[in-house]
Amino acid sequence: MEGLDALKISEDKKKYIVDLLNPVLEEMVAECIHRMPRDPVPFMLEWLEQKKVTEEDKQLSPEQKATVIAENMKLEEEIKRVRGQLQECSKLAAGDKNHDEQEEEDEDDDEPPPPDFENRAVPSKARGGVSAEAYGEYNKKKDFVAPVIAKTDEQKERLKAVLSKSFLFSSLEDNDFGIIIGAMKEVQVKAKERVIVQGDVGDFLFVIESGDFDCIVNTGGTEKVVKTCGSGDVFGELALLYNCPRAATVQAKGASVCWQLDRDTFNTIVKEAAQKKRDRYDAFLSKVPLLESMDAYERSQLADALVSEVFTDGQTVMKQGEVGKKFYILEEGAASALKNNTKVMDFGVGDYFGELALITDQPRAATVIAKGSCKMLSVDSRSFKRLLNVNDLLERSNKYK
Repeated sequence: MEGLDALKISEDKKKYIVDLLNPVLEEMVAECIHRMPRDPVPFMLEWLEQKKVTEEDKQLSPEQKATVIAENMKLEEEIKRVRGQLQECSKLAAGDKNHDEQEEEDEDDDEPPPPDFENRAVPSKARGGVSAEAYGEYNKKKDFVAPVIAKTDEQKERLKAVLSKSFLFSSLEDNDFGIIIGAMKEVQVKAKERVIVQGDVGDFLFVIESGDFDCIVNTGGTEKVVKTCGSGDVFGELALLYNCPRAATVQAKGASVCWQLDRDTFNTIVKEAAQKKRDRYDAFLSKVPLLESMDAYERSQLADALVSEVFTDGQTVMKQGEVGKKFYILEEGAASALKNNTKVMDFGVGDYFGELALITDQPRAATVIAKGSCKMLSVDSRSFKRLLNVNDLLERSNKYK
């Protein structure tokens, strides 16, 4: 520890450097010198990741290793199966005109389905295979006609105000937005009424106009409220987006009003754009350290609340002393935090800030300036407090102090 004596750090930290940090750094540097990569940074990052995997592997028992290998084999088989289905979908979508004409002739000869076809129970987990649903959508897309449910002008204005708050609908083009408004049905919900039930097949999604709804997950026979939705929130969309059973039960806390949209209209008008945006945000959010403990459903709800904002070089994202109204996650680019005009921190992709003012209801503790062009994902104060674990954030929010 001779070289560390000049450092003004505690003995515990010196011991940590000697016993834990130095051995790893020396091994990594030796390997880097041996290989002499053109760009050492990616090499060292990959080496550290492999080091972590190796150390974790050493801690596994032979039985655990066998289990992991078996699970990996199952995953590889599942990937092969899904690839096959995607290839099948691609072939169907790329069919030539002769194939289309032949199918139209065949459809003319088909007998109409029985009257109770749409009300029949679905036998198992999902409505149908990926290829079956893609094939059906491909055939229907050209001649799809959305239902039109009569509404008063007052209802239309209310619905526009509700949909404009929603991630799924706010970015639709005017024509598509009008189709969605026409197709939605107003639903009056009683207190304690369960609008959707976990495990059921989903035919509709719902947008809340007024009232609060509890999202309840049944685990091992025990029901737990995992979140509460309010005005402008959407629920029931996961079953439509991913063709899977309902992920949770949703129950009204009191008398409420929501708007219902059918599966076919959603798939034809909304699904493709919404799913691409949600998948992109979900993939990004899963890499943010703060959100590692969130499951896929919780991340999808956060993704719905995100708003993308672009800032130019030198532009102020938030200002010290002002009232905090948003929480930010840096998606692209870089930024710096300044306190009393002195830089206290740099932010990179995946870093977040702005949480302190929202947690404590105090003015902003620092100013954040964009370094070059950057893109932020922001969440308003209401959604922030509803979707994120405030206690966890409070423990991490001492970086400005």
